Amino acid sequence: MRTMRHQPWALVTVSLVMLAILAAAPSSLARTSELPASLNDREFWKLITDASESGGYFRNADLTNFTSNEMLYQHVLTDLQARAKPGGVYLGVGPEQNYTYMAALRPKMAIIFDIRRGNLDLQLMYKAIFELSKDRAAFVSMLFSKPRSAGLGVNSSAAEIFGAFGSSATSEALYTANRAAITTALAQTHAFPLAEHNDQAGINAVYEMFYRSGFALRASPTYADLMTATDERGTPRSFLASEAAYQWLRDLEMHNLVVPVVGDFGGPKAIRAVGQYLKSGGAVVSAFYLSNVEQYLVQDGKWEAFCRSVATLPLDASSTFIRSASGGMSGGFGRGGGFVSSLGNMASEVKTCSAK
Repeated sequence: MRTMRHQPWALVTVSLVMLAILAAAPSSLARTSELPASLNDREFWKLITDASESGGYFRNADLTNFTSNEMLYQHVLTDLQARAKPGGVYLGVGPEQNYTYMAALRPKMAIIFDIRRGNLDLQLMYKAIFELSKDRAAFVSMLFSKPRSAGLGVNSSAAEIFGAFGSSATSEALYTANRAAITTALAQTHAFPLAEHNDQAGINAVYEMFYRSGFALRASPTYADLMTATDERGTPRSFLASEAAYQWLRDLEMHNLVVPVVGDFGGPKAIRAVGQYLKSGGAVVSAFYLSNVEQYLVQDGKWEAFCRSVATLPLDASSTFIRSASGGMSGGFGRGGGFVSSLGNMASEVKTCSAK
Protein backbone atom coordinates (compact mmCIF):
# COMPACT_ATOMS: atom_id res chain seq x y z
CA MET A 1 0.00 0.00 0.00
CA ARG A 2 1.29 3.43 -0.86
CA THR A 3 1.94 5.83 2.01
CA MET A 4 1.92 9.61 2.24
CA ARG A 5 5.71 9.78 2.41
CA HIS A 6 5.95 8.38 -1.11
CA GLN A 7 3.66 11.21 -2.35
CA PRO A 8 5.02 14.63 -1.21
CA TRP A 9 2.46 16.39 -3.40
CA ALA A 10 -0.21 15.14 -0.99
CA LEU A 11 1.30 17.11 1.90
CA VAL A 12 1.25 20.26 -0.17
CA THR A 13 -2.35 19.65 -1.17
CA VAL A 14 -3.47 19.10 2.42
CA SER A 15 -1.67 22.26 3.56
CA LEU A 16 -3.28 24.33 0.85
CA VAL A 17 -6.73 22.99 1.73
CA MET A 18 -6.24 23.84 5.41
CA LEU A 19 -5.11 27.36 4.56
CA ALA A 20 -8.18 27.80 2.36
CA ILE A 21 -10.46 26.68 5.19
CA LEU A 22 -8.86 29.13 7.61
CA ALA A 23 -9.14 31.98 5.13
CA ALA A 24 -12.77 31.18 4.40
CA ALA A 25 -13.87 31.11 8.05
CA PRO A 26 -12.02 33.84 9.99
CA SER A 27 -14.90 34.58 12.35
CA SER A 28 -15.19 31.03 13.68
CA LEU A 29 -11.54 29.96 13.73
CA ALA A 30 -9.41 33.10 13.96
CA ARG A 31 -11.18 34.61 16.97
CA THR A 32 -10.11 32.84 20.11
CA SER A 33 -12.60 34.40 22.52
CA GLU A 34 -15.89 36.27 22.65
CA LEU A 35 -18.22 37.55 25.32
CA PRO A 36 -20.03 34.67 26.99
CA ALA A 37 -23.75 34.07 26.62
CA SER A 38 -23.92 34.03 30.41
CA LEU A 39 -21.62 34.43 33.40
CA ASN A 40 -21.55 31.96 36.23
CA ASP A 41 -21.72 33.39 39.73
CA ARG A 42 -17.97 33.25 40.26
CA GLU A 43 -17.27 35.01 36.95
CA PHE A 44 -19.89 37.67 37.70
CA TRP A 45 -18.38 38.52 41.06
CA LYS A 46 -14.82 38.36 39.72
CA LEU A 47 -15.67 40.95 37.05
CA ILE A 48 -17.15 43.21 39.73
CA THR A 49 -14.05 42.80 41.92
CA ASP A 50 -11.49 43.14 39.12
CA ALA A 51 -13.05 46.30 37.69
CA SER A 52 -14.17 48.10 40.85
CA GLU A 53 -12.39 50.91 42.64
CA SER A 54 -12.82 51.97 46.25
CA GLY A 55 -16.25 53.44 46.95
CA GLY A 56 -16.57 57.22 46.97
CA TYR A 57 -18.95 60.07 47.67
CA PHE A 58 -21.11 62.00 45.24
CA ARG A 59 -22.79 65.16 46.55
CA ASN A 60 -25.54 63.77 48.81
CA ALA A 61 -26.39 61.15 46.20
CA ASP A 62 -26.70 58.44 48.84
CA LEU A 63 -29.74 60.33 50.17
CA THR A 64 -31.53 60.80 46.85
CA ASN A 65 -30.25 58.61 44.04
CA PHE A 66 -32.51 55.61 44.50
CA THR A 67 -34.32 56.65 41.33
CA SER A 68 -33.79 58.91 38.35
CA ASN A 69 -34.98 62.53 38.33
CA GLU A 70 -34.99 62.80 34.52
CA MET A 71 -38.55 62.79 33.21
CA LEU A 72 -37.59 63.36 29.57
CA TYR A 73 -34.93 60.67 29.28
CA GLN A 74 -37.09 58.58 26.92
CA HIS A 75 -37.22 61.41 24.37
CA VAL A 76 -33.96 60.26 22.73
CA LEU A 77 -34.97 56.60 22.32
CA THR A 78 -35.99 56.79 18.65
CA ASP A 79 -32.77 58.57 17.70
CA LEU A 80 -30.74 56.27 19.95
CA GLN A 81 -32.05 53.15 18.25
CA ALA A 82 -31.25 54.67 14.87
CA ARG A 83 -27.64 55.40 15.90
CA ALA A 84 -26.52 52.59 18.20
CA LYS A 85 -26.32 48.96 17.16
CA PRO A 86 -28.19 46.26 19.10
CA GLY A 87 -26.15 43.36 20.43
CA GLY A 88 -23.22 45.44 21.67
CA VAL A 89 -22.39 46.31 25.26
CA TYR A 90 -24.28 48.97 27.18
CA LEU A 91 -22.51 51.11 29.78
CA GLY A 92 -24.31 53.37 32.21
CA VAL A 93 -24.42 55.09 35.57
CA GLY A 94 -26.96 55.31 38.36
CA PRO A 95 -30.27 53.54 39.03
CA GLU A 96 -33.24 52.26 37.03
CA GLN A 97 -33.23 54.53 33.96
CA ASN A 98 -30.49 52.28 32.59
CA TYR A 99 -33.01 49.46 32.24
CA THR A 100 -35.17 51.46 29.84
CA TYR A 101 -32.20 52.28 27.62
CA MET A 102 -31.14 48.63 27.76
CA ALA A 103 -34.62 47.43 26.82
CA ALA A 104 -34.50 49.71 23.77
CA LEU A 105 -31.01 48.64 22.64
CA ARG A 106 -31.03 44.95 23.61
CA PRO A 107 -27.29 44.73 24.41
CA LYS A 108 -25.45 41.47 24.92
CA MET A 109 -24.14 42.70 28.27
CA ALA A 110 -24.50 45.78 30.48
CA ILE A 111 -22.05 47.35 32.94
CA ILE A 112 -23.46 49.89 35.43
CA PHE A 113 -20.84 52.17 37.00
CA ASP A 114 -21.23 54.38 40.04
CA ILE A 115 -18.76 55.96 42.43
CA ARG A 116 -21.01 54.88 45.32
CA ARG A 117 -20.97 51.32 46.66
CA GLY A 118 -24.61 51.97 47.50
CA ASN A 119 -25.54 51.86 43.82
CA LEU A 120 -23.97 48.41 43.53
CA ASP A 121 -26.19 47.33 46.43
CA LEU A 122 -29.20 48.86 44.68
CA GLN A 123 -28.37 46.96 41.49
CA LEU A 124 -27.96 43.69 43.40
CA MET A 125 -31.35 44.23 45.04
CA TYR A 126 -32.89 44.76 41.60
CA LYS A 127 -31.13 41.65 40.30
CA ALA A 128 -32.73 39.48 42.97
CA ILE A 129 -36.18 41.01 42.46
CA PHE A 130 -35.99 40.50 38.68
CA GLU A 131 -35.05 36.87 39.19
CA LEU A 132 -37.79 36.26 41.77
CA SER A 133 -40.59 38.05 39.85
CA LYS A 134 -42.15 36.18 36.94
CA ASP A 135 -43.89 39.25 35.50
CA ARG A 136 -44.19 43.02 35.88
CA ALA A 137 -46.98 42.92 38.45
CA ALA A 138 -44.96 40.54 40.61
CA PHE A 139 -41.93 42.83 40.21
CA VAL A 140 -43.78 45.94 41.40
CA SER A 141 -45.38 43.95 44.21
CA MET A 142 -42.00 42.78 45.48
CA LEU A 143 -40.19 46.07 44.93
CA PHE A 144 -42.66 48.01 47.07
CA SER A 145 -43.93 45.23 49.39
CA LYS A 146 -47.52 45.65 48.21
CA PRO A 147 -49.98 42.78 47.69
CA ARG A 148 -50.60 42.01 44.05
CA SER A 149 -53.82 43.49 42.73
CA ALA A 150 -56.32 41.23 40.98
CA GLY A 151 -56.83 41.64 37.25
CA LEU A 152 -53.27 42.55 36.30
CA GLY A 153 -51.80 40.52 33.45
CA VAL A 154 -49.30 40.50 30.62
CA ASN A 155 -51.32 43.02 28.61
CA SER A 156 -51.72 45.55 31.44
CA SER A 157 -50.17 48.94 30.77
CA ALA A 158 -47.69 50.54 33.14
CA ALA A 159 -50.37 53.10 34.03
CA GLU A 160 -52.80 50.30 34.93
CA ILE A 161 -50.19 48.48 37.00
CA PHE A 162 -49.14 51.54 38.99
CA GLY A 163 -52.72 52.73 39.31
CA ALA A 164 -53.69 49.41 40.86
CA PHE A 165 -50.75 49.27 43.26
CA GLY A 166 -51.06 52.95 44.10
CA SER A 167 -54.38 52.32 45.81
CA SER A 168 -53.06 49.47 48.00
CA ALA A 169 -51.14 49.73 51.25
CA THR A 170 -47.72 48.26 51.89
CA SER A 171 -47.51 45.04 53.90
CA GLU A 172 -44.98 44.54 56.66
CA ALA A 173 -45.40 40.78 56.37
CA LEU A 174 -44.59 40.95 52.66
CA TYR A 175 -41.64 43.22 53.34
CA THR A 176 -40.17 40.78 55.87
CA ALA A 177 -40.69 37.76 53.62
CA ASN A 178 -39.37 39.55 50.53
CA ARG A 179 -36.26 40.80 52.29
CA ALA A 180 -35.49 37.24 53.38
CA ALA A 181 -36.04 35.98 49.82
CA ILE A 182 -33.69 38.63 48.40
CA THR A 183 -31.01 37.67 50.93
CA THR A 184 -31.41 33.98 50.12
CA ALA A 185 -31.18 34.59 46.38
CA LEU A 186 -27.99 36.63 46.59
CA ALA A 187 -26.14 35.11 49.55
CA GLN A 188 -27.16 31.46 49.19
CA THR A 189 -28.39 30.71 45.66
CA HIS A 190 -25.67 32.83 44.04
CA ALA A 191 -23.29 32.61 47.02
CA PHE A 192 -22.05 36.15 46.50
CA PRO A 193 -19.61 37.18 49.27
CA LEU A 194 -21.74 40.07 50.49
CA ALA A 195 -19.96 40.31 53.84
CA GLU A 196 -16.68 41.49 52.28
CA HIS A 197 -17.95 45.08 51.85
CA ASN A 198 -20.99 44.93 54.14
CA ASP A 199 -23.21 44.73 51.04
CA GLN A 200 -25.94 42.82 52.83
CA ALA A 201 -26.57 45.75 55.17
CA GLY A 202 -26.55 48.10 52.19
CA ILE A 203 -29.08 46.00 50.29
CA ASN A 204 -31.35 45.81 53.33
CA ALA A 205 -31.17 49.58 53.79
CA VAL A 206 -32.09 50.24 50.16
CA TYR A 207 -34.97 47.77 50.25
CA GLU A 208 -36.30 49.33 53.45
CA MET A 209 -36.28 52.74 51.76
CA PHE A 210 -38.48 51.39 48.94
CA TYR A 211 -40.81 49.87 51.53
CA ARG A 212 -41.12 53.02 53.64
CA SER A 213 -41.21 55.59 50.83
CA GLY A 214 -43.34 53.74 48.30
CA PHE A 215 -43.53 55.35 44.89
CA ALA A 216 -42.37 58.69 46.38
CA LEU A 217 -38.69 57.84 46.74
CA ARG A 218 -38.47 61.31 45.25
CA ALA A 219 -41.32 63.71 45.79
CA SER A 220 -41.13 64.41 42.06
CA PRO A 221 -40.87 62.56 39.81
CA THR A 222 -42.26 59.54 41.60
CA TYR A 223 -41.49 56.00 40.55
CA ALA A 224 -44.92 55.81 38.95
CA ASP A 225 -44.20 59.03 37.03
CA LEU A 226 -40.97 57.58 35.66
CA MET A 227 -42.47 54.25 34.65
CA THR A 228 -45.48 55.80 32.91
CA ALA A 229 -43.50 58.51 31.09
CA THR A 230 -43.33 58.42 27.29
CA ASP A 231 -40.93 58.99 24.47
CA GLU A 232 -41.02 62.08 22.26
CA ARG A 233 -43.94 60.61 20.30
CA GLY A 234 -46.08 59.95 23.37
CA THR A 235 -45.41 56.19 23.42
CA PRO A 236 -44.71 54.61 26.84
CA ARG A 237 -41.34 52.87 26.61
CA SER A 238 -40.07 52.34 30.14
CA PHE A 239 -38.80 48.87 30.98
CA LEU A 240 -42.14 48.26 32.72
CA ALA A 241 -44.25 49.53 29.81
CA SER A 242 -44.48 46.11 28.17
CA GLU A 243 -44.16 42.51 29.26
CA ALA A 244 -41.76 41.82 26.38
CA ALA A 245 -39.30 44.49 27.57
CA TYR A 246 -39.50 43.24 31.14
CA GLN A 247 -38.97 39.59 30.21
CA TRP A 248 -35.99 40.41 28.01
CA LEU A 249 -34.37 42.35 30.85
CA ARG A 250 -35.20 39.64 33.38
CA ASP A 251 -33.46 37.10 31.17
CA LEU A 252 -30.36 39.29 30.99
CA GLU A 253 -30.31 39.52 34.80
CA MET A 254 -30.80 35.77 35.18
CA HIS A 255 -27.74 35.18 33.00
CA ASN A 256 -25.64 37.50 35.23
CA LEU A 257 -25.14 39.93 32.36
CA VAL A 258 -26.02 43.16 34.17
CA VAL A 259 -22.84 43.83 36.13
CA PRO A 260 -22.57 46.65 38.69
CA VAL A 261 -19.11 48.17 39.11
CA VAL A 262 -17.90 50.68 41.70
CA GLY A 263 -15.91 53.33 39.91
CA ASP A 264 -15.20 57.03 39.54
CA PHE A 265 -15.59 58.18 35.92
CA GLY A 266 -12.44 60.22 36.48
CA GLY A 267 -10.65 57.42 38.29
CA PRO A 268 -7.73 55.32 37.06
CA LYS A 269 -9.24 51.83 36.97
CA ALA A 270 -12.92 51.04 36.43
CA ILE A 271 -13.56 52.20 32.85
CA ARG A 272 -10.18 50.94 31.65
CA ALA A 273 -10.60 47.54 33.30
CA VAL A 274 -14.00 47.12 31.69
CA GLY A 275 -12.51 48.18 28.36
CA GLN A 276 -9.82 45.50 28.60
CA TYR A 277 -12.43 42.88 29.43
CA LEU A 278 -14.62 43.87 26.49
CA LYS A 279 -11.70 43.95 24.06
CA SER A 280 -10.66 40.45 25.15
CA GLY A 281 -14.13 39.30 24.16
CA GLY A 282 -14.17 41.11 20.82
CA ALA A 283 -17.06 43.32 21.99
CA VAL A 284 -17.99 46.88 21.01
CA VAL A 285 -19.69 49.50 23.21
CA SER A 286 -23.08 50.36 21.74
CA ALA A 287 -23.99 53.16 24.17
CA PHE A 288 -22.75 54.87 27.34
CA TYR A 289 -25.31 56.67 29.51
CA LEU A 290 -23.59 59.46 31.46
CA SER A 291 -26.49 61.34 33.08
CA ASN A 292 -25.02 64.75 34.00
CA VAL A 293 -21.84 63.43 35.61
CA GLU A 294 -19.67 65.29 33.10
CA GLN A 295 -20.38 68.69 34.64
CA TYR A 296 -18.96 67.44 37.94
CA LEU A 297 -15.93 65.96 36.19
CA VAL A 298 -15.23 69.38 34.72
CA GLN A 299 -15.72 71.08 38.10
CA ASP A 300 -13.37 68.58 39.79
CA GLY A 301 -10.70 68.72 37.11
CA LYS A 302 -11.23 65.09 36.09
CA TRP A 303 -12.66 65.51 32.62
CA GLU A 304 -9.39 64.84 30.77
CA ALA A 305 -8.80 61.65 32.77
CA PHE A 306 -12.33 60.49 31.95
CA CYS A 307 -11.88 61.25 28.26
CA ARG A 308 -8.62 59.32 28.10
CA SER A 309 -10.24 56.33 29.81
CA VAL A 310 -13.18 56.36 27.39
CA ALA A 311 -10.68 56.40 24.52
CA THR A 312 -9.46 52.96 25.65
CA LEU A 313 -12.91 51.40 25.20
CA PRO A 314 -13.71 49.32 22.09
CA LEU A 315 -15.73 51.75 19.96
CA ASP A 316 -17.03 51.99 16.43
CA ALA A 317 -18.78 54.69 14.42
CA SER A 318 -22.14 53.84 16.00
CA SER A 319 -21.07 53.98 19.68
CA THR A 320 -23.25 56.64 21.30
CA PHE A 321 -23.10 58.78 24.42
CA ILE A 322 -26.42 59.40 26.20
CA ARG A 323 -26.27 62.42 28.47
CA SER A 324 -28.43 64.75 30.51
CA ALA A 325 -26.77 68.12 30.76
CA SER A 326 -27.63 71.14 32.88
CA GLY A 327 -26.23 74.36 31.41
CA GLY A 328 -23.54 74.64 28.76
CA MET A 329 -19.99 73.40 28.87
CA SER A 330 -17.33 74.57 26.48
CA GLY A 331 -15.43 72.04 24.41
CA GLY A 332 -15.37 68.28 24.53
CA PHE A 333 -18.28 66.52 26.15
CA GLY A 334 -21.55 67.97 27.35
CA ARG A 335 -22.43 70.29 24.50
CA GLY A 336 -25.76 72.07 24.71
CA GLY A 337 -27.75 73.80 27.42
CA GLY A 338 -30.75 73.04 29.61
CA PHE A 339 -31.45 69.89 31.62
CA VAL A 340 -32.27 67.69 28.64
CA SER A 341 -31.21 64.33 27.26
CA SER A 342 -28.99 64.36 24.20
CA LEU A 343 -26.80 62.02 22.19
CA GLY A 344 -23.19 62.21 20.98
CA ASN A 345 -20.83 60.11 18.91
CA MET A 346 -18.29 58.52 21.23
CA ALA A 347 -15.56 57.80 18.71
CA SER A 348 -15.47 61.33 17.32
CA GLU A 349 -15.63 63.01 20.73
CA VAL A 350 -12.72 61.07 22.21
CA LYS A 351 -10.46 61.95 19.28
CA THR A 352 -9.48 65.03 21.28
CA CYS A 353 -8.02 62.79 24.00
CA SER A 354 -4.93 60.61 24.03
CA ALA A 355 -5.55 57.14 25.43
CA LYS A 356 -2.64 57.16 27.88
